[in-house]
Amino acid sequence: MRPRPSGGGVSEVTDVTGWRREFAQEARARRPDLARLCLLIGAEADPTVAEADLDAAEIELDRLAGELPYGIRDPEEWVAALARLLGGRYGFQGVPADYQRLESSLLHEVLKRRRGLPILLSVVWMEVARRAGAPVYGLGLPGHFVIGFGDPSAQVLADPFAGGRAMTGIDAELLVAGATGEPLEPSMLRPADPLEIVLRILNNIRAWATPRPERSAVALWAVELSLLLPSHPARLRYEHAELLVQRGEFLAGAAEMEAYASVVAAVEPSAAATIRNRAQAARALLN
Repeated sequence: MRPRPSGGGVSEVTDVTGWRREFAQEARARRPDLARLCLLIGAEADPTVAEADLDAAEIELDRLAGELPYGIRDPEEWVAALARLLGGRYGFQGVPADYQRLESSLLHEVLKRRRGLPILLSVVWMEVARRAGAPVYGLGLPGHFVIGFGDPSAQVLADPFAGGRAMTGIDAELLVAGATGEPLEPSMLRPADPLEIVLRILNNIRAWATPRPERSAVALWAVELSLLLPSHPARLRYEHAELLVQRGEFLAGAAEMEAYASVVAAVEPSAAATIRNRAQAARALLN
């Protein structure tokens, strides 16, 4: 198992900084490890998680991959074999109630519960299939993540949330139309790279936490992990500042608002002025 970065003498259970350091390093690797990044998100979410728990999750992915039959070649065979193993024998699938649980976005919990959001179940499918040699990748359809096998120009699709059900092109069109009211665009079927998947997972966590003020700490670490990715929306810096203010860190939040205003001033001077006013209001909350 890979060694854990040193946290400067802090105990293994509470060493958040060490986990984040590894997350940042992994995100900048030439080939980021999707499973490891997802497990590090779980370590950030749960202070009781130790390296042994992450190792156990990796071992479980390896074990599941070892149960796939040898000699699979066609994409359709991969879909069928994974559906039999993960969706059938082990019961990995999703239900609507999973959208209300933070655990549904944490890979180590999804492996234990065998329930999760479409994107996390897709990560399980991809990581098991990849370990077995399958030509697999994720597809970030609007509102519903699925997986593809084979050449992207003639891909075979499957929906892990539905237990690995094989999907037709019509199925994909209906999914997109139901989520957006718009037609399926070819660009939506482009394989997603690992960092795109990780950012989408963190976006889901933020979306879960935002309407729950008592979970602002979750929204905060999800934003902070997103900011460690090499590429992320610039507006996350402003969202981070607002969360700091919401949590009573007025000076830190105001300083970050002002830094963000300086970035956007050249292209949106009126927006920058509004943000500076909000920073001033945040500072006034100290009085």
